[in-house]
This record gives sequence, structure tokens and C-alpha cells, in this order.
Amino acid sequence: MALFRVDRDLSNAGGKLMNPIRKRAGFLAMPTLRETTGPLTQQLLLDPLTFGLGALPIDLVPDATTTSVCGYCSTGCGLKIHLKNGQAINLSPSSEYPVNLGMACPKGWEALRVLVSPDRATDPMKRQADGSMGKVSWSDAIDAMCENFKAIQAKHGDDSVAFISTGQIPNEEMAYLGCLAKFGMGMLHGDGNTRQCMATSVVAYKEAFGFDAPPFTYADFEASDAMVFIGANPCIGHPILWQRVLQNRHQAEIIVIDPRRTETAMAATEHLAINPKSDLTLLYGIANGLIQRGAIDRRFIDAHTNGFEDFEKHVAPFTLERVSNETGIPCEQLTITIAKLAFAKNTSFWWTMGVNQSYQGVRTAQAIINLAIMTGNIGRPGTGANSITGQCNAMGSRLFSNTTNLIVHHEFSNADQRDKVARVLDIPVENIPTQNSLAYDQILSGIETGAIRGLWIIATNTAHSWIDSPKARNLLSKLDYLVVQDIYSTADTVRQAHLLLPAAGWGEKEGTFINSERRIGLCKRVKRAPGQALADFSIFRLVAEKWGCGRMFDRWKSPEAVFPILKQLSKDQACDITGIDDYAMLDRCGGIQWPFTSADRARTDTPVQERRLFEDGQFFHSDGRAQFLFTDPAPMPDSKPRGGSWLPKR
Repeated sequence: MALFRVDRDLSNAGGKLMNPIRKRAGFLAMPTLRETTGPLTQQLLLDPLTFGLGALPIDLVPDATTTSVCGYCSTGCGLKIHLKNGQAINLSPSSEYPVNLGMACPKGWEALRVLVSPDRATDPMKRQADGSMGKVSWSDAIDAMCENFKAIQAKHGDDSVAFISTGQIPNEEMAYLGCLAKFGMGMLHGDGNTRQCMATSVVAYKEAFGFDAPPFTYADFEASDAMVFIGANPCIGHPILWQRVLQNRHQAEIIVIDPRRTETAMAATEHLAINPKSDLTLLYGIANGLIQRGAIDRRFIDAHTNGFEDFEKHVAPFTLERVSNETGIPCEQLTITIAKLAFAKNTSFWWTMGVNQSYQGVRTAQAIINLAIMTGNIGRPGTGANSITGQCNAMGSRLFSNTTNLIVHHEFSNADQRDKVARVLDIPVENIPTQNSLAYDQILSGIETGAIRGLWIIATNTAHSWIDSPKARNLLSKLDYLVVQDIYSTADTVRQAHLLLPAAGWGEKEGTFINSERRIGLCKRVKRAPGQALADFSIFRLVAEKWGCGRMFDRWKSPEAVFPILKQLSKDQACDITGIDDYAMLDRCGGIQWPFTSADRARTDTPVQERRLFEDGQFFHSDGRAQFLFTDPAPMPDSKPRGGSWLPKR
């Protein structure tokens, strides 16, 4: 394991040395823990100025600190972890990390608290003959899993066992799971809950740019003259990013497109409370309005895009009157919005789940991209068509999970790319499937038809989070064998499991995450997992050995040992990270945004902290151009509610 940066204050080591600052400040008379008696007295004592943390209760004074990336959401904030005897006892936001700049939201401040939850899963549990769950050893648990899954495959075929994964575990664990399941255990089908959140953005980016490539950096929030939020409520959903918005010094216009009157909408300079399902009409109308005003970047369009003439013809019928009638937005407000966007020099467009999980979501995301590229608002500070991710490692899942794409955005159907992956992993190319997996919803449907008989669920709670949870619970009950790998023993899906594998959580294991702005950050092990719980990585190693494919993963001895393999797999891809030396470099640099190639590394020891894509106008299609994509809006719903208080008709 590499030696990470750990800050130590020897003046507090074991209480044997006196901090000279405390001595000069007159703290010689402060009582020590041994000198205090009485209820709560020790909690009232404060120890000032240690590690620059300010005054702390005496029982929270660390003897060392280290850094880590928060594991709660995709913002990817940097945290300073306070250690005592090698274990995390507290944390504070890192003032040096380029994401959060010393800020933390309530979720980040409480990141350690979830690890001491009373319902943590601490022992492998197996369903007994009477229906109860009983403790078993790890050996018995892995034996049961492998024996049952192999029996199902022998009877119903290899494709009858599948897995469902997550955006909540590190890249190295995602890669291990996907490669183990598909190349070692013979599974064809595996997907992650990330697809439910991010498939819209992935497809939109791939078709428009040639690769799943969010182009922005968080500094763009502070550099925009205008920010357009579509189906996004960062004030609540991504509070640190909203703080970056508030640091904008350009008197920026904040335009919110949302049927709801959200907290972000209340803070906006313009709120377009559209009728549900009318996003495409509105975005095409705005595009037409900008074209009519001449507020487009014809030079950029001609040099760097394809399909604009057809797009221009497509949006021409979207007049103010039509758009107003279909969206419910008055013509006057539409005119004002178009004028604001025409006036702005640097406009950034941002979307989250309101688009990703919406009606005609892919084309809606592409309509946003169209606005950015037709106005030349991409590749410069304060611009971009920018998808904000949800889960802490949803971006990592898109690259490394080996689920619906061959690992690192290669294609299962491409023979050359299968050969490349096989060479890097040193496995027979015949072990790599030649077709894509079923998607998450299709895997669940496969249970209903009997095609899927065994299921391995890792770090997600399908029985609770699926859009039709009663149906999900019913489907899970039909499985011949259900294995759930989770940190909690009381999750709804765990209650239906035949086998529970207790996993370590964030902070109890190591690996890398990728945040919304493509920044690869390092997560460190700063606490012991409770009971017999193991890191997911260690569980995958046990399964590989028992299944009989352990030799395939001889090099996969630790997450840090896997990172160079991921680098090799990324070579010559748009997300090439061959220039990142190791974990220590990630730690030293405050995370590194992809791409960072070996050629980049040859030019510099320290990457620029905030980098955006497409600064040179070159995209990832073979001709280097971005593509305009569009379609007719689907028929509108019958009702046209107004005012942000819409509820679906019953």
C-alpha cells in the first residue's frame, strides 16, 4: 500500500509534549483528562489550534489527519479525516480540495455517522429451513453462493444468473465485480442502478459528442454570465455546487426550467414553470428564437458541428405562439428568456434527474446540447452542456462497471476491442461475451419469464428503490437463489435474500471515485468494518477462488494493484488516464480529471486542477465534430396544469 499524506502534530502525541502555541497562549493551567472529574466535564474541555482545526472537545482531538473523498454523492468533496490511533474519530471539509474549497454539506459532515448505524450487517447470514436467517462462516457463505449459482447455471444455462450493481462502490471494486461475473463466472447479464439515473445522459453525450463526456468543471458555475437549470434543484440536491453558484461575481442570470417551484426556482431570476412533458417544445422554441435573433455562433457551427441546417429547419415551426400554447409559458416570458440568453457571453446549461428520468429524456438532453453548440457555449469558462450526476461513483460505473458496455466504454460486439481487453487482462478472448447485457429493467422482467433464476445484488436496495417496489419484491421472491451484498442487515432487499454477505462501507475500504466533473479522487480506509464485514473487493476475491477462476485475477491483490490495470484499459480512449502515476499522485494533486494521458504526464508533474473538454473544438466522433440530434415531440398529455403544483391524474 502506498504511503498517503498524513499530517501529524507531535505536540499532541500521547499528551507528552506541550504545544508551544498553547504554552504561549496561557493554556498551561488547562486540566488534563486525568485531572477532571464529574459528569460531562471532559466533554466540556477544549483543545485549541491542533492541526489548524480550531478548538475541539478533548475526546475529539486527533493525533493525525489524512484526506479522503466523500462517498455520499457525485459532487466528490474533499474531506480531512481526523484520526486517533489510526481510526477516524471526526472529519472536516478540506480547504485545499478544488471541488468544495473548505465547504461541506450536512451529508458530508455526517459521513462517518452512517458507519456506526445499529443495523449494520456484521456477519454472513444464510436462510435456514424454517425461513429464519442464521449466522454462518464466510467459508460456508461463499460455498453456498457458488454451489447454488452453479446448480442454476447447470440446469438453466449460464445466462440464468445475473447481477445488479451500483454507483456506490469504488472503480476497482466495480471492475472486479464486472470482470469476475462476466469473464470468470460466465454471466452475460449484469447492470447497475446507475442506468436508471444516467442512461439518458450517457446516450445523449455518446451520440452528440462521440463519447460519454461531461465537458465541464465546477469552476464554470462561477464563470457564467447565465446559468440554465433544467429539471435540477441543486440548492437542495447538490448544495456545495449551489454554493459555487452563489460565488459567481458576474451578476449571472439564473434561469430555471421546471414544472415545480423548487428552492432553486425561487432563487432564480427567471422561472419557466413548464407543463410536464413539454421540455422538447420549449427547448426547440428557444433554439428557434435564438436563430431568429442571429444569436448563434456560425463560425463554430461551420467548423465543429454537423447537421445544423436540418436542425434549423426542424425548429422553425416552433414559434412563440406554439411554444406558449404547449408549455403554458406566456409569450412575453419566452421573449425575455431568449433575449437574456442572446445577450449572455458565457452560458452554461445544467441538468439532473428531471431530464434524465423524463419523457423523451435522451432527446431532451440532446436539445440542451444543441443549444450549447449552436451558440458556441462549450469549451470555454462558464459554458457547457453539463449533466450533474447523482451517486458518488456513477461516473465510475459508466466507465468501469463492465455491465452494458465492455469495460472502459469498449464494445462487447467489437472484436478488436475484445482483443484489447483480453490482452490487458491476460485472459482468453473467448471468455468475453460478444453481446450486450440485458438492462436493469429487463433483468427484472427476466425473473418474471423464468429466464433469470439467480441474482446477485451488490450495494443497492432494489426492493425499496425500484419504481414499482411491490412488483420488485414480488419478482425477487420468485428467484431460485438471491444473494445480497450490503452494509445494512435491515434493507428491504436483504429481508428477501437467501444469503446476506456483509460489506464494508465508505471509509472502511480504499479505492477511487469519479465525480460529475470527471475528477478521479481517492477514498481511504480510515475505520475498521464492524464484525465480520469485508470490503466488497475482498468478497469478490473469495468468490473468485471458490468459483475456480482465482488465477484469472492473480494481479488483483488489492484496489491499488488494480488501478494500473484500469489505466491500461483506458489507453487511447477518450477517458485515457495513463498519465496518473498512482494513488499517491491522486492524493497529492487533489484528484485529477480525465483525460490525463501519458503524454500529458510527460509535460507536467502536476495537472491543472480544473480542466474542461473541447477547448480546441475537437469532439470524439471520427470527424472531430459534434452532431445535432433532434426528433418531433411526442403527443402532449391531456392535462395542462400550471404553477408548479402538478400532480399526476389518477
